[in-house]
Parts: sequence; C-alpha cells; structure tokens
Amino acid sequence: MAKPLEITVNGKHHPVQATPDTPLLYVLRNELDLSGPRFGCGLAQCGACTVHVDGVATRSCVTPVSAIKGKRITTLEGLAATVPPKGAMPEVPHMHPVQKAFIAEQAAQCGYCINGWVMTSAALLNEKPNATEAEIREGLSGLKCRCGTHMNILRAVKRAAKDMA
Repeated sequence: MAKPLEITVNGKHHPVQATPDTPLLYVLRNELDLSGPRFGCGLAQCGACTVHVDGVATRSCVTPVSAIKGKRITTLEGLAATVPPKGAMPEVPHMHPVQKAFIAEQAAQCGYCINGWVMTSAALLNEKPNATEAEIREGLSGLKCRCGTHMNILRAVKRAAKDMA
C-alpha cells in the first residue's frame, strides 16, 4: 500500500496515493485530473510532459513523485497564476505572456506537444528574459513537434520575450 504523499501543484497542497517511484506525470494526470502535461514518449525525449519544478522545466514522465517532495510544481493550468497582469482582478482568468504569444502566432497545429513548448519557453524566458534567437533555439532544441510549426513557435517565443520585457 502506498503511503500518502503531499505535493504542491499550482499553489495548492494535494495528498496523493502513489508509490514513491510513480512518475509525477501519472500523479498529475490520474490523481489530480490535470490535462496540460501529456504522455508523449515516456523517455524525456519529446517534452510533452514538461512542468516546472521550483521554476525549472522538468520532464514529469521520468521524475518520480518522491523527488518533488517539498517543491513547487507548476503545470500549464497554473502557469498564468505565476505572473498576474498589473491591476488584474484575482477572479478574472488571464494568460501568461507565452500563452498569449502562442495563440497570437498560431503556434499550435494539432496541439498535442504544445504543453512542452509553452512550459519550456516560459522557464527559458524567466531565466534569460533577453534571450537571443540562438539561445531560444538552443533552449527549445530538445522538444519535438510532428506538425512542423517550429517557425511559428520561434516567433511566439520572440513575441513573448518582447511582451515580458
């Protein structure tokens, strides 16, 4: 029987029933009913499962839930809450600048992989707000998109960087 663990996801504490070696992705999707992080490859090679662990882009498909004890997890669903717009009312939904830019640049086609691109881009721009195109390309190099919207994604990240400046 699994011992109850408590994890903090999107600012809320959640008791979960999972063995310590259960991938965080499974806990997020199956126990917390979050659909942002997706199962892609299960080998940390595609990025569809990316979440932020204490602000760092992390592949949740290979991260055991026990490794995140005491850390803050942010999923796509909680990303907007990390940067409320100036003067925003707490009850009014808003989006992170990266989310807005991805919509404006029509960066998703099928959308399956977009969680990884958005979460990785947001972490990259938090670390390097004035990232060059070369730094953006390098920072996103481990992600996969079968639809081939890479140029739209690059434009979206550049737009988000300007909006966040």
